[in-house]
Amino acid sequence: MPTPDLVTPPAPFDPDAAERLLAGFAERGTAERAFAATAEGRAILLALGGHSPFLADLALREAGTLLRVFDRGPDAAFATALEPINRVAPDAERGQLGAVLRQAKRQGGLVVAAADIAGLWGLDRVTGALSALADAAIDAATALLLRDAAARGELAPARSNGRGSGLVVLAMGKLGARELNYSSDVDLMVLFDPEAAPHPDRAQAACVKLARDLVKLLEERTAEGYVFRTDLRLRPDGAAQPLAVSIPASVSYYGSMGQNWERAAMLKARPVAGDKALGQSFLEEIRPFVWRRHLDFAMIADIHSIKRQIHAVHGHKGAGAEVAVAGHDVKLGRGGIREIEFTAQVLELIWGGRDPSLRDPTTLGALAALAGAGRLDRRAAADLADAYGFLRVVEHRLQMVADRQTHRLPEDPEGLARIASFCGFGMGDGNGGVEAFSAALTGHLNRVARHYGKLFESAPDLTGDAGGSLVFTGTEDDPDTLRTLGEMGYRNPAGVSATIRGWHHGHRRATRSERARELLTSLMPSLLAGFARQREPDAALARFDTLLEKLSAGVQLLSLFQRNPQLLGRVAGILGAAPALADHLAREPSALEGLLSGGAGTAAAALPALVACARHPEEALENARRLVTEGRFEIDADALEGILDVDAAGEARATLADAAIAALLPEVSRDFAARHGKVPGGGMAVIAMGKLGGREMLPGSDLDLVLLYEHAPDATESRGGPRAIPAATYFARLAAQFVAALTAPGAEGRLYEVDMRLRPSGNKGPVATSIASFERYHAGGEAWTWERMALTRARPVAGPAGLRRRFAAAAQAALVAHAGPRAIADARDMRARMLRDKPPENAWDVKSMPGGLVEVEFVAQALQCAHAATPRLIAPTTREALARLARARLLPAEDAARLVRADQLWRTVQSVLRLTVGRSVPESLPEPAVTALLRACSPVLAAAGDAAPVDLAALRGSFARTAEGVRAAFERHIGTLPAEGASR
Repeated sequence: MPTPDLVTPPAPFDPDAAERLLAGFAERGTAERAFAATAEGRAILLALGGHSPFLADLALREAGTLLRVFDRGPDAAFATALEPINRVAPDAERGQLGAVLRQAKRQGGLVVAAADIAGLWGLDRVTGALSALADAAIDAATALLLRDAAARGELAPARSNGRGSGLVVLAMGKLGARELNYSSDVDLMVLFDPEAAPHPDRAQAACVKLARDLVKLLEERTAEGYVFRTDLRLRPDGAAQPLAVSIPASVSYYGSMGQNWERAAMLKARPVAGDKALGQSFLEEIRPFVWRRHLDFAMIADIHSIKRQIHAVHGHKGAGAEVAVAGHDVKLGRGGIREIEFTAQVLELIWGGRDPSLRDPTTLGALAALAGAGRLDRRAAADLADAYGFLRVVEHRLQMVADRQTHRLPEDPEGLARIASFCGFGMGDGNGGVEAFSAALTGHLNRVARHYGKLFESAPDLTGDAGGSLVFTGTEDDPDTLRTLGEMGYRNPAGVSATIRGWHHGHRRATRSERARELLTSLMPSLLAGFARQREPDAALARFDTLLEKLSAGVQLLSLFQRNPQLLGRVAGILGAAPALADHLAREPSALEGLLSGGAGTAAAALPALVACARHPEEALENARRLVTEGRFEIDADALEGILDVDAAGEARATLADAAIAALLPEVSRDFAARHGKVPGGGMAVIAMGKLGGREMLPGSDLDLVLLYEHAPDATESRGGPRAIPAATYFARLAAQFVAALTAPGAEGRLYEVDMRLRPSGNKGPVATSIASFERYHAGGEAWTWERMALTRARPVAGPAGLRRRFAAAAQAALVAHAGPRAIADARDMRARMLRDKPPENAWDVKSMPGGLVEVEFVAQALQCAHAATPRLIAPTTREALARLARARLLPAEDAARLVRADQLWRTVQSVLRLTVGRSVPESLPEPAVTALLRACSPVLAAAGDAAPVDLAALRGSFARTAEGVRAAFERHIGTLPAEGASR
């Protein structure tokens, strides 16, 4: 049943109490009597009086505030309620401030309740206003206590913004997320910097006293009421630490002993009082603890254990049990608010380390971000968001009745009927309001429980069915187990059994913990079945053993497999078919996370934000290395499995490299400028050449780069930094630092190898070239034809837009100025020398062999150079360049099509061989490499009208026919090669 429209205040549940409130208003004065006579005034008074004794009393006590809500609007009324806090005298006593805060709490609370019940504010505004009220009260109370502590000489005097005091109050939980409920307590954490205190050895005692006084000031009840109940238990190691904890001790604790539930708590933390800048600095320092660099599926079990403890305390009967509405806890019970919050928080913590856009402290914001990023099913996100809104309304109505911090529905029929009515479910139609309310509530609870169960409780069945015994816990081989392994296809069952027993006995660091061995036991049948499906299962399992050997702990990896069973099959396939990829995985186990990122391109999309949010250059580099490592492995795995063809994979690799270059260049430039300032009018651009420029990168391709710079004509040196240096030296050093950032190894390996031989004058030239020098070099006669051929693949990827445009214009001008038949003759001579001086290494060298990839690229590049004056002819990608040549009638369509197909085939062969055997390709390929080649080449050859090869001999025949076609096209358009070169 749909939730009723809550915009109209609900009809009174208790008409007598409602009429008493109306009568009370009529007796107060002219304004109150006039308000009660209006339709909207009567409706809200009946709703308040007919459901909540607490709000009825508050409405009479603060009648002027209620009138203000409907006269000037709730926003203005709420601002008026908070205004006295800002006007408290600097020398006010605690009693004076306490009275002001209690009045603000009463008036602000009434505004919120009226605006909520009347439908003037939505949930975000309601919880945001309650949180703003708490923020103002905590800030004012802390400021007064800091003033008193400074007057006693215990803490340093604070400036008006709290800076300098050395103490900060963090808001946690619902207050931290600005999601405070109507009668919530406030979770706070009090931290201090002992070095900021006049007497560091006595700082803790002073800050503990301040924390106690803060709690007392907020919680103390008088005839005027109270401000907020306060909870300090979320502080680091709360049970063992005093009420105020030093920042160095907190940083140390989170860095070494912090728990997953504390990560979930800290993702909502924000400074609300005291030295807020100090608090923000602390949160930045512990950010790696909250947002881990690697995916952490092990935390799902950890967080769920907390929920199981909550269920145990509150008498939860387990999954599948029917929800009893009477007495149900809408926060902690089955399908309640906490399950929605846990779902959002856990998924945030798993994925937020690699995607800063997911780091939203609010529940609804997190659900929307997770759905938008594809980390949570959109239907699930919508169900959870709808349920959250409904349950928060119920929670607020429960608390409004008597201002009690309760989340449990009444068990008696009358109490339940009151809440149903207060939530807008009328009493007069059909089966009554309670039945309608119960149906709506249980619908939401069941949907939440179902989605929560999929994440936490419905662990995939990974036991598999090996068809026999699999026992590895003893010290000797189990005969039935050996028989089973043999039947599964393992050639050396005893060796396999010994390896696995070693895992269970902790011979690998990754399996020494009890939790790791538990996970291993549950995964073993599926693990063995996955490897058994490979052509060489023993070798695949041995490579997995090498992977475990490299890990310092295995719980993360094994939890990854447990929560993502499809990943296990993919890894088994990689370990079985691609030793080169398997070796890479053993060196960089974190690369495995790329297979869960959501598809090729996600790493490139996440990289700019992750680099930009880094706290320092080293972290920016590590973030980039991590995502590039993951992204490359993801693309390579997709290419190996045929998910991406060679064209799509090449573009994806180039996009990833572009993202890394574009994200790191500003970071490196800022870091360099901090030491040397900036050159007026200066900037540096990165030009992609070669395979990167053509967006045809292969596995393991290095980056062919040219670095160009410009500056104001009269600028001779840098300005604004500690050490000024000449302009040319500045950009030479900046270029060297940028190249070092790309190539320096780190914990996640290195980003890329860089080749700069394509810059003007090659290795003899400077690392960075001024754009003016570049223009002179190519405008004159210094550049070689091969350099102009390389320019056809040039593509600016980072740097000032003006400098990139100037480069593009200079490159085009250079090509046009030297267009003509000379380019074709030079290309023919270069190819002849290559065949003579650097012949192909073996039959698998499809790049250098006659009719190979080089000849395809030479046709495209030489013809572009010869006819560069033709408009819109130049294209960095070979297949697009050939298509443009055909459209311009400079290359017959059938030759262009033949060369495009050959280009794709040769790059496919290169890609598969690099993935399966590496760069050093033997004459005799291993069986997995042959299988991968046949699978990858078949669709390319079929598209060209060639029969799909069934074995290696047929594949070689297809290669020979393709090469003959390429050589024929080369000689038709570029020139005949010497017989010796042709034969070789």
